[in-house]
Amino acid sequence: MDEMESKSEVARVMRQIELEYQAAQLGLYGLAYGTAKHEFITNKMEQMGKLHEKLQTLVGPEQAVQLLAQSLENA
Repeated sequence: MDEMESKSEVARVMRQIELEYQAAQLGLYGLAYGTAKHEFITNKMEQMGKLHEKLQTLVGPEQAVQLLAQSLENA
């Protein structure tokens, strides 16, 4: 993967993390109640974990943490 493709993939993963986080927040503060709400939020957090792992393979663990924090600030 060349540098341009790598940057594009990093941007895609970061955007997906933002979207998962936003969806989890909506699930937390939305109208759903009980177990379904908990399962929805858990699923979104698990997806964020998988995306973070993908980010680590692209940029390394330390930069992945920084990018994850940046994504959550933007969400």
